[in-house]
Amino acid sequence: MPDMRILITAGPTREPIDPVRYISNRSSGKLGAALAAAALRAGHLPTLIVGPVAEPMPAGVRRFDVETAAEMLEATLRHWPGSDLLIMAAAVADYRPSKVHQEKLHRQGAMTIECQATKDIVEAVGRIKEPHQRTIGFSLESGGGVERARQKLAAKNLDLIVYNPLTTIDSPSIQAVLIFANGRQEPLAPADKSEFAEILIRRAAALWP
Repeated sequence: MPDMRILITAGPTREPIDPVRYISNRSSGKLGAALAAAALRAGHLPTLIVGPVAEPMPAGVRRFDVETAAEMLEATLRHWPGSDLLIMAAAVADYRPSKVHQEKLHRQGAMTIECQATKDIVEAVGRIKEPHQRTIGFSLESGGGVERARQKLAAKNLDLIVYNPLTTIDSPSIQAVLIFANGRQEPLAPADKSEFAEILIRRAAALWP
């Protein structure tokens, strides 16, 4: 599909514990940056929704910065109606503290932080996806999780899911398996994230009849 309006999420989220501490992960935003750059080179119109990252993002791309999973959800749902494709490359925190302390917590021996699950953004988008729209998600697993990725594909109404190992986090390269809604599976050779982004953008453009 030419001139796709691509919504790309990138980086981690931060879920505050108190004014100085938070729950997060090691996502760098490298893949989101590479996808936006590849989309631009292919003549598409990318929009980035970015968590807290130091990774530079491509110039000339519409960018919206967020911090928490709730903020990323709100921004994604706000921009989704005007998009053709969502690539959910962000590593959204699965949990957030049930209570955010307004003052810095002081060290006093053991501490228990009660958490609750954050909302699944790509699943929320999948519930409102129109027939002309497509969604791509990621399944980051510690190994042997291709079947789990297939389950996520179905449960979240995805058109394509990228199965990739934990070593992808904060790495310049990725070894991925593409799994399509029609059951087709495409293992990819190890590649740096720029090369992988080029491939994924081409596969994404072929998701329309």
